[in-house]
Amino acid sequence: MGGVSTPVASPGPSDSVLVRAARRQEVSHTPVWFMRQAGRSLPEYRAIRADVPMLESCRTPDLVSEITLQPVRRHGVDAAIFFSDIVVPLQAVGVDLDIVAGTGPVVAHPVRTRADLERLPELTPDQVPDITESVTRLVAELGDTPLIGFAGAPFTLASYLVEGGPSKNHERTKALMHGDPELWHDLCARLAQISLAFLRVQADAGASVVQLFDSWAGHLSRADYLRHVEPHSRAVLEGIHATHPDVPRIHFGVGTGELLTSMAEAGADVIGVDYRVSLTDAVERTGGRYAVQGNLDPALLFAPWPALEHRVREIVEEGRQAPGHIFNLGHGVLPSTDPDVITRVVELVHEVSAR
Repeated sequence: MGGVSTPVASPGPSDSVLVRAARRQEVSHTPVWFMRQAGRSLPEYRAIRADVPMLESCRTPDLVSEITLQPVRRHGVDAAIFFSDIVVPLQAVGVDLDIVAGTGPVVAHPVRTRADLERLPELTPDQVPDITESVTRLVAELGDTPLIGFAGAPFTLASYLVEGGPSKNHERTKALMHGDPELWHDLCARLAQISLAFLRVQADAGASVVQLFDSWAGHLSRADYLRHVEPHSRAVLEGIHATHPDVPRIHFGVGTGELLTSMAEAGADVIGVDYRVSLTDAVERTGGRYAVQGNLDPALLFAPWPALEHRVREIVEEGRQAPGHIFNLGHGVLPSTDPDVITRVVELVHEVSAR
């Protein structure tokens, strides 16, 4: 007598290959995604954003959903990265800023005094209902593919606020850090609350992984990082773990080879590695206790295919030495990158890493 077969339940994004790699569990292949995979390298992105300012794009759920999904459809990556910007939560709490094309975030009234800090309120979920809506929609659309939520780290946000925009030398930031450490720590504590609240909103709505971007941390000495920055990044990373212990945490910075150990120990499950440091060295520096993410040089996507293929194979092999490896670039996709090359790299990583 025949029986009715019971459908096998989908494992869902929480048991996806990317989340398993982040948890240092066995995987069928090396997962891959790219920072800035949803962006100007895609013609469909340029078309949909043609007449829409960046911050408006980040606060419009229809656009956020479509832009986040574009690279998943095109490249077959193992995760979506939430389309947003690290200054979105600052705008949400009332900071007068704009993202200027070719420049980056520009702050109308930089934070340099105690009075400036007092105008910076904490972030609450009711200030970003659009973020909740966007993440909820995306999680439903993505199915088994995990969504990575993210926020800017307190130091990087502080640098934008203090400098008034991007800076090559961070002179005002470092002057405040050393000249008025009490104000500096109070500013970073407020920003840690804002970053943590932003991550919690995304995790509450279903993001499976979070990444904390400390884009400018590589401009610091290790001593300055430990004294003036690490406690605040730790507050964010430990804070999200306290409320969402099943959501792995990725910690990434640029030019942070000398800080990798400290950044990992601040509360990461995965340490992001830029292209200046080999994964082999990163694993050694962090004691083999963390999964690693990275670290193809974005410029190599412009190299002839044989050279690019050789380097991708090397990185996959280096990643086998880690307890978990997520393939990525060592920074973001450059705007003039050929999207077909990105797709080809994804296919190659999947092929050569298959267990």
